[in-house]
Amino acid sequence: MTFQDHLDLGVTTLARCWSVVRSDGETYGFTDHDRPLTFDGITFKADAGMTARAVMSATGLSVDNSEAMGALSDAAISEADIEAGRFDGAQVQAWLVNWADASVRSLRFSGTIGELRREGGAFHAELRGLTEQLNQMRGRVYQTPCAAILGDGACRVDLDASGYAAEVAVEAFEDRRRFVFDALDGFEPAWFERGRLRVMSGAAMGLTAAVKRDRFVNGRREVEIWQAFRAPIVAGDVIRIEAGCDKSFGTCRLKFNNVANFQGFPDIPGDDWLMSTPVSSGQSGGGSRRQGGDL
Repeated sequence: MTFQDHLDLGVTTLARCWSVVRSDGETYGFTDHDRPLTFDGITFKADAGMTARAVMSATGLSVDNSEAMGALSDAAISEADIEAGRFDGAQVQAWLVNWADASVRSLRFSGTIGELRREGGAFHAELRGLTEQLNQMRGRVYQTPCAAILGDGACRVDLDASGYAAEVAVEAFEDRRRFVFDALDGFEPAWFERGRLRVMSGAAMGLTAAVKRDRFVNGRREVEIWQAFRAPIVAGDVIRIEAGCDKSFGTCRLKFNNVANFQGFPDIPGDDWLMSTPVSSGQSGGGSRRQGGDL
């Protein structure tokens, strides 16, 4: 029996189901039926208390939208996980399901979680449809810096290679942003600036942050992140720090030996080139004007 065949019967046995898949792979299932339902390897719990308003959609590139609501509980969605940002950008799907035969169902919504807010012991999650991605800029930009993300398919730098990352235990964590180490040798100052820091263990495990500054202060190394983690970090938690890249041609050549995959255009003349005039002194041999060093 198809889903339409079931609707044509006139008397239906339908329930709504939602799945939430976080970026770390943790999966949740919810249903408004009075008993759990299972399909696609997910058990949709009836006691988790999640509901969603009617999904609004339109033609064109307007964003389908809805709002999911539910109660905060340790068994389902906890306040601590929301506060830590674990549900930011999570994938959401919603179905109408024949609870008498879960193989008869229809996918009604697919998208991501946008803004999350908490009030009165409950959460309210904005749901963003797939068409939102069509409003984002795509394609390469004609610019001097590299457009790739360090380590992605275009860059191809292996961040697991020796010298590009370090996994260390937290020694001291100050002002919720600065990791301080008495010994983190083998890396030049500022090696990790513009890089990524990932928490590998503890209450904040799986969370990531961008590195703002990497420097030595009074003989100790300080690695500072741009935005404070929203989960506690204590001494002994393990973190992974990856090398940073400033997107320049010189850094690509000297730090990563990856010129073949450089995704920028280093020979673009600067803005003042349009106003340049002949000069009687200085270098004027027609050589390269590349910034960041010669090949």
